[in-house]
Amino acid sequence: MATILSTLQIPTYSALATQCPTLAFFLVAVGGFSVARFALKTLFVLLQTFVVSGNSLKKYGAGKGAWAVVTGASEGIGREYALQLAQKGFNVVVSARNASSLATLVSEIEAKSTGDRKVQAKAVTMDFSKLDDAAQWNNLHSELAGLDIGVLVNNAGKSYTYPEDFHASARKDMEDIVTININSVVRLTHMIIPGMVERKRGLIINMGSFSGVSVASPMLSTYAGTKAFLSSFSGSLAEEVRKKGIDVECVNTYFVVSNMSKIRRASALIPQPKAFVRSVLSKIALPGGALWTNRPGVVTPFWSHGLLDYVMNVIGWNMAFVRYTHSLHKDIRRRALRKLEREAKKQ
Repeated sequence: MATILSTLQIPTYSALATQCPTLAFFLVAVGGFSVARFALKTLFVLLQTFVVSGNSLKKYGAGKGAWAVVTGASEGIGREYALQLAQKGFNVVVSARNASSLATLVSEIEAKSTGDRKVQAKAVTMDFSKLDDAAQWNNLHSELAGLDIGVLVNNAGKSYTYPEDFHASARKDMEDIVTININSVVRLTHMIIPGMVERKRGLIINMGSFSGVSVASPMLSTYAGTKAFLSSFSGSLAEEVRKKGIDVECVNTYFVVSNMSKIRRASALIPQPKAFVRSVLSKIALPGGALWTNRPGVVTPFWSHGLLDYVMNVIGWNMAFVRYTHSLHKDIRRRALRKLEREAKKQ
């Protein structure tokens, strides 16, 4: 092979331009376009991440009596969505399994809203893993009926207790992940979106994840699959309702300090829920790091998540990220099992 390559004569650009001017022009044009596109994309990503603001929440009824519905609102990211949307002037319906936490949240929202900033809040207890519980779904429908709902945040979700191979995973856990992350999202969105279409105004935020949206995630296969569904669902629905005044986006999320992630310490890549939600609500409809990555509807608003997502797509060697993720999850599983063993010995 080395001998063959040594015999090849690669023409210089000047020779190519003289002998084949059309081909030379084509190659220069393609190269110039590629460089210009990369530079333009990089500029737009940086502008969207650090400079440009997204749609104003007033577009969706903030301060005008409209309601926001937030699922999984008893703690973490969901709780922060409820608090910040209330601060922006939305009345808020919060939903989750923990009735006492929801009651505390409702009291906090109402206590913080006074005078001209007075908003309403109410709680609806829901277990989104119980799709066949007609009574709770009928109650939710009754509580939402007649409300001017401007924002829906599908935040309720379930992941693995710790990474595990699919064949060794408990069937009930896999079924709950699919039910909560996909089926309940579809049902609730279908319940609320007709009113948005009628009013020609609305925002639907579906919570995605780097697992499934950015990279395949071995040992989180069912969870990653549900997030890949949300990415495709959001992009498809977004185009359907775009001209009806409704924005739909799948928020691509890396780690955030929360009970689900089991991370307690914040860092540049791992924000607290308050900072993360603030970035989402300030960058509505801006793709950020997901710009021009063939994932319509996906947005990566938090600055470090956006830059990481952008770099991963620039590199493009996806299998390297998949294998790194697999190795990471194996290590997380080992540490989780050791912790369980230590706790078992203490009992």
